[in-house]
Amino acid sequence: MNSNRVVITGLGSINPVGNGYRQMWDGFCEGRCGIDKVSAFDAGGFKCQLAGEVRDFKVRSFIPKSMRKSVKLMCRDIKLAVAAADEALRDSGLVTRQTDTEAVNVEPERIGINIGAGLISCELPELGPAAAMSVVDGKFDIRKWGSDGIEHVTPLWLLKYLPNMPACHIGIIHNIQGPSNTIVCAEAGGQIAISEASQVIGRGVVDIALAGAVEAKVNPIVLARQIIFGRSATEHNDEPERACRPFDADAGGAVFGEGAGIVVLEELERAKSRGAEIYAEVAGTGGSNSLQAGYIHLEQDGGGISRAIEQALEEAGIGPEELDMVIPHGTGIARDDMAEARGIAAALGSAVEGVSVWPTKSMVSNTGAASGAIDVVAAVCAMKNGVIPAARNCDNIAEGCRLKINREVKRGRIGYALCCSYTYGGQTAAVVLKNPDGEQNG
Repeated sequence: MNSNRVVITGLGSINPVGNGYRQMWDGFCEGRCGIDKVSAFDAGGFKCQLAGEVRDFKVRSFIPKSMRKSVKLMCRDIKLAVAAADEALRDSGLVTRQTDTEAVNVEPERIGINIGAGLISCELPELGPAAAMSVVDGKFDIRKWGSDGIEHVTPLWLLKYLPNMPACHIGIIHNIQGPSNTIVCAEAGGQIAISEASQVIGRGVVDIALAGAVEAKVNPIVLARQIIFGRSATEHNDEPERACRPFDADAGGAVFGEGAGIVVLEELERAKSRGAEIYAEVAGTGGSNSLQAGYIHLEQDGGGISRAIEQALEEAGIGPEELDMVIPHGTGIARDDMAEARGIAAALGSAVEGVSVWPTKSMVSNTGAASGAIDVVAAVCAMKNGVIPAARNCDNIAEGCRLKINREVKRGRIGYALCCSYTYGGQTAAVVLKNPDGEQNG
């Protein structure tokens, strides 16, 4: 890795289990499920009528009054990211012009931002009238769209849905002037963003970086697409809390949702010098690509997952036997869960049967790009509190799965934790976190 050590000093998350990382952590410890019937639109005609939704959320409180007109240019993804970033910065003790203009304690040009984003879905009412104007004889006509339909789309429409806009809005609100990057790698985006931000700090380009990801997948087009691909849980519409069952013998599919997870990364010596609370060190990261021709499911040997984990462990300078916890991607899609389990087992070898595995999506849902970043926040909380919550909905571990699913609350020191993720496009990512063990005191 690079010469500068990188630590996590701030946490922020908003997701179906909690509006804020503390509420999320309490929910995980209580076994609370954030999956329920879709309320954002009428899903009555869908085979899957469930989602993980963020409830009772207003973005205006996270934006200075002078900038609140910008809310008109924010899609759901941007709003969630702004909220998570605000929480992470406040939690870190760093002060930007948004948190307190009179007490700023950071140099704007020494802060970077890396945010993962997914397929930002347009709200149908924004394009519906324009699309209707472009129909000729019952079919969409691209020429009619160019002559008539596009006139019904607001000129600023695209600014709400470009994937770099979450990072852009966060940067403007908090006056972040360092390097900015957006990672568009679906579910792996959050962990890749954390990896790249760590490298930027490691090289000394910046001292601080916001890193993580966001995605809002509670959208009728997204839900229809996942149902067509056969990825969605369809058997528990009347029992939402039982629907998502990662690594369980009765796993019947994934449930999709929305959320954001963002961490404040900081160069270790700088964090120490200001007396920051150091939650964890980013000890190692890894990434790979499965190069699979298809994208409906993960490749069955989980090779991409294995390579990412092996890289992260090597960079961290530890062996698999030193891991105390793994948070896998674990979607609840039986075929993909087994492929991931094989990949994790291949990377950890004989140590796999002794490492506690805690899947989170049975409670928080698959929040797309945000999922890997939310898992990193969850892992830091587990490490900080010395608690691995019990897995939900894994009553009967699938045959052939060698993972040690943590089905009861486990207490004790967590020295190293691993989070891993994958996408159907082939990207994989892994992050190894290290317990700081009193680094605050030097």
